[in-house]
Amino acid sequence: MKTMTCKQLGGACDTEFHANTFEEMAELSKKHAMEMIQNGDDPHSKAMREMQELMHFPEGMNAWYENKRKTFDSVPTDGV
Repeated sequence: MKTMTCKQLGGACDTEFHANTFEEMAELSKKHAMEMIQNGDDPHSKAMREMQELMHFPEGMNAWYENKRKTFDSVPTDGV
């Protein structure tokens, strides 16, 4: 199990997520972001807009995704 923050995953706060895989981590982050946006949180809305801009350019989105995956891979496993 690894722990990452919303900010480490491109978000806007220090909320921590715990997951065994990068895919699980990304899904937790996405769910959190959607909840925050629905609650009217401007910093999370801004982060989501920035990510949506990247989606217009596949190479930009791929680079972002690989960068976040590398960050996940570099985070130590909890309890080690």
